[in-house]
Amino acid sequence: MAHATVCLTADFDAVSPWLHAFDGDSPVNCSRGRFGADVGAPRLLDLFERHDVPATWFIPGHTIDSFPEPCERIVDDGHEVAHHGWSHTRPSDYESREDERADIVRGIESIEGLTGSAPEGYRSPSWDFSAHTVSLLSELGFEWSSSGMAREFEPYELTEEVAPHDGPYEVGDPVGITEVPVSWQRDDYPALAFSGNRAFSDEAAVFDHWRRQFDWMYEHVDGGIYVMTVHPQVIGRAPRTGMLGELIEHAAGKPGVEFARVGDMV
Repeated sequence: MAHATVCLTADFDAVSPWLHAFDGDSPVNCSRGRFGADVGAPRLLDLFERHDVPATWFIPGHTIDSFPEPCERIVDDGHEVAHHGWSHTRPSDYESREDERADIVRGIESIEGLTGSAPEGYRSPSWDFSAHTVSLLSELGFEWSSSGMAREFEPYELTEEVAPHDGPYEVGDPVGITEVPVSWQRDDYPALAFSGNRAFSDEAAVFDHWRRQFDWMYEHVDGGIYVMTVHPQVIGRAPRTGMLGELIEHAAGKPGVEFARVGDMV
């Protein structure tokens, strides 16, 4: 096993999250999603090709159905396609278990149409589960998830949780799904995406922080898994892909480091 594994992951949301934003289907916000599909995704794919690194792309069915060309290139380039909902709806926003299940199934069907097979992995839109999500993932045959934060750099078993408001929290039984943890500290959206209540970030400091997190893991966690999450409409804006390339080069320069698709690592 490698001393450290880097899993580059891209949440290719395109227009889908803007359909649920506070101002609905704003044409300007939707144009940010179009940038991700038309410009950001190709730039990111070019970067991965130059550095010869695999990646896992979490793609809502809405993106697959709306922007088939970049999605087809993702498959042609040998990257992994994993589930990210169909409509990019936060699981806790569904009115019922049946509504959440229907959206997951629709997303599976979109991926099957793109790749020819059902996805093995799932990432929750907004990194959030409802009370039904874990049981639905088990019921629908998913092998792994990348949505939780109970560890930093080590996979763990996904469990049914018991979290009553008036009693102690209990960890339930494992459901046979591997959770590959994510972190808001290794996600480009909180740090680099514009929001009306978020100040401009020192972008060089953000990439330096990501490098320092990798170095800490490399030095302290033998066999650690470094999961990086990017969004084409965020990381794809100049000059960020070049800065991401420098981070890739930094990690690749360490002995015993490999880059892997999440499913292959699991």
